[in-house]
Amino acid sequence: MNFNLSSSPHVRGADSTRSIMYDVCIALLPATAFGIYRFGLYSLLVLLVSIGFAILSEYAYQNITKQEVLISDGSALLTGLLLGLNMPPHIPLWVPALGSMFAVIVVKQFFGGLGRNFMNPALGGRCFLLISFTTLMSDFSIDATTTATPLATLAAGGHVDRAAMFVGFTTGTIGEVSALALLMGGIYLLVKKIITWEIPVCYIVSFAICVGLFGGQGFDSKFIIAHLCGGGLMLGAWFMATDYVTSPITKNGKILFGILLGILTCVFRIFGPAAEGVSYAIIICNLLVPLIEKVTMPKAFGLEDVKKEKPVKEAAAAVEEAPAKEAAPAAKISMAVYKAAMNLCVITLVAGLLLGVVYQVTKGPIKQAEIAAQAEAFKAVCPDADSFDEAPDLFAKAADVEGKYGSVVVDSAYKALDASGAECGCVVNVTTKEGFGGEIQVSVGFDAEGVVTGIEFLSINETAGLGMNATEESWRAQYAGKAVDEYEVVKGGASADNQIDAISGATITSKAVTGAVNTALALVKAAQ
Repeated sequence: MNFNLSSSPHVRGADSTRSIMYDVCIALLPATAFGIYRFGLYSLLVLLVSIGFAILSEYAYQNITKQEVLISDGSALLTGLLLGLNMPPHIPLWVPALGSMFAVIVVKQFFGGLGRNFMNPALGGRCFLLISFTTLMSDFSIDATTTATPLATLAAGGHVDRAAMFVGFTTGTIGEVSALALLMGGIYLLVKKIITWEIPVCYIVSFAICVGLFGGQGFDSKFIIAHLCGGGLMLGAWFMATDYVTSPITKNGKILFGILLGILTCVFRIFGPAAEGVSYAIIICNLLVPLIEKVTMPKAFGLEDVKKEKPVKEAAAAVEEAPAKEAAPAAKISMAVYKAAMNLCVITLVAGLLLGVVYQVTKGPIKQAEIAAQAEAFKAVCPDADSFDEAPDLFAKAADVEGKYGSVVVDSAYKALDASGAECGCVVNVTTKEGFGGEIQVSVGFDAEGVVTGIEFLSINETAGLGMNATEESWRAQYAGKAVDEYEVVKGGASADNQIDAISGATITSKAVTGAVNTALALVKAAQ
C-alpha cells in the first residue's frame, strides 16, 4: 500500500476570498435596494461612483507597483459598496470618489494589501471624510428639505417613530436606514457560515445594556429599540465589525471584541457631542485586536512554560549554547520588523511632504477666502458701515467678560466706519465651545448706541434640521434692534425684548449662540 504525504492543511474548505466577498455583497443587497428605493436614483449613482473608484484605485495601484492585479477577488468591490452605503444620499459625487481612493490606497494598499490592513478600509475612508468634510457628511436633506436623523432627534430629547426606523422610512446614510434589511443580510451571513454570532450579538446586547444603564431613560424598551435601529449600528455590527482581517479569530476574543464595541459606541453616543459613534468605535477596537488575541489565544496543547520548567540561568545558558543557525529565524523576524518600520516611516514622510506642499499651495487662497467671508459677514451685521478697522481698545477688555456666559472667547473686535470715516458702530467676533456639534463662531454687529444690529455665523456645525436652524434669518433677527443688557433663552415663544425663543429640539444650540451674543454685548457695554 502506498501513502502520499502532502503539506498541510489536510482539511480544505470550499470557501475562498472571492466567494466570501461576493456573499457579503449579496447580503448587502436588501439594504442597498431599499436605500435606492428610499432616496432615489441619485443614491444609486453615489454607490456606483464609490464602487467604481475603489476598483479603479486598486487596479491602478497594483499596476503601478508591479503587483498582481487582484480586483477579481471582490474585496475592492465590497469596500466601495460599504463606503457608498455609509454616504448621505445626496452627497456630491467627488466625496465618495475621494473616500474610496483613500480607503483602498492609504488604508489597504499602503499597509500591504488585503489581509494586512490594520483597520476596516471602508470605515477608514468614512472617518477620513467625516473629519475632512463634516458638513457634507452630515447633510441628510431629502427633497431639498433639511431633516434631522432619528439619533440626532433622540439626542436632542425628541421623539422618533420606531416602526419607521425599523423598516427604513427615516433619514440617514443610504445603507443604514433599514434595520430590517440589514437583519435579513445578517441572517444570510449566519446561514452561509460567513460570520459567527459572537461579534454582532455581543455588540448589540452590550450596547443595549449600556444604553439602559447610562442613557438617562433607564431600561426603557422604546428608547433602547430606537437606539438599536438608528444610525449605523446594524450595518456596523453585521457587516463591518465582522471583517475577517480586522477582528479577532478566537471565540473568546470575538466575544470580548463585541462587548468593547458596545461599550465604546454607547460612550460616543450618550456622552459624546455627536449622535453617532459606530465608525470610531469599530476603528478603535480594530487597533486593539492584537492585544485581544494575545490575551484570549489558547495555549497550544503540550506547550511547556519555560519560566516554570527551567530556572532563568538554565534558559540563559541554553540561549548562549545554541548554534548560530538557530538564531537566524529571530534575526529574520527582527529584520522584517525593521523593514516594516522603515516602510512606515517613508510612507509617513512622503504623506507629510505632500500635505505640506498642498498646504503651501492652498493657504493663500484659503486665507483670502476667509478674509472675504469675514468682510461679507461684517457688512451683513453692520449694514451702515463702509469699512472696518481693528479696535484694540475694545479688544483689550475681552478678559473682563470671557467666561461670564460659559466657554466663550472673544476672537477680535473692529470699529465700523461710515463713508466719511466716522465711527458708526463695531463688530465683535466670538467663539463658543458650548455648541452641540462643537465650536460656533459668531460675528455680532452693534450700532453707535451699543444695540445689536445683527449676527452672522462664521462657522457652525450643528445638527441638520435642528441646531442648523440657527442660521435662518427669522431666528437670528430676534437679537437685532433691542436695547437690552443681556438675552435669555425661553421656550414656547418670546414675550419680552430680552427673550430669545429657543429652536425646537435644539435648546443647547440656542443657549450657546445666546451666550456668545451676550459676551459680545457685555464687551461693548464695558467699553462705553
